[in-house]
Amino acid sequence: MLDPGVLPVDKPAGPSSFRMVQLVRRATGIKKVGHAGTLDPFASGLLLVCIGRPATRLVDRLMVGDKEYEATVQLGVTTATHDPEGEILDRRPVTAAHFDALEAALDNFRGELWQSPPAFSAAKHQGKPLYSYARRGEMISKPPRRVLIHRLEVVSRDHRQHRVVLRVCCSKGTYIRSLAHDLGQALGCGAHLAALRRLASGDFRVEQALAGERLLEPQAAAAVAAGALPVPEVEGRLLKP
Repeated sequence: MLDPGVLPVDKPAGPSSFRMVQLVRRATGIKKVGHAGTLDPFASGLLLVCIGRPATRLVDRLMVGDKEYEATVQLGVTTATHDPEGEILDRRPVTAAHFDALEAALDNFRGELWQSPPAFSAAKHQGKPLYSYARRGEMISKPPRRVLIHRLEVVSRDHRQHRVVLRVCCSKGTYIRSLAHDLGQALGCGAHLAALRRLASGDFRVEQALAGERLLEPQAAAAVAAGALPVPEVEGRLLKP
């Protein structure tokens, strides 16, 4: 049987984070498997899957590290969930002036921010995620919390598709979909998060992760064994300053 460890997985867009956990359970035969930080189904990138009890005990410590994302923001369209999975609420024209104002608008989101968890999020209320209430039409407001955006840069601009790709380095608990929505409000044209890719979590990067598609292959068990990091190594990386 595989020794306990942490498997960095490059989750593809489409399946849920829990689906990745299920595939690791199936490949290893180990029931005690969890992940450190949910990625929405539409999002891709680094997901840390903890295999075995000694590894799952590290989940909280793994989640506290800073995160790095590549976020695709669709200007001119707002949605109920601030992401591509929600109902479209509004469409507005996007002009060259909105792109010209982009850098000045982004400057307002660098550094310390106060964010309230979106209604369609995994934040908990009375033990249940907010999205479970929102799907029933009950919108729960949670108090805002402090987050830090260390770095916020424009990677590319698509004037034809009205899209902007951003690189975001931020603290734990930052909602990138809220950032996209608030940026659209600041620009005056509205926006939502069209795509998201997690590039890093703490000391772990997606470049060293196992492609999630390999968990569907007949050799998935061998791939997991080769890619999993031993618990002592992970603990050592968590202790780094």
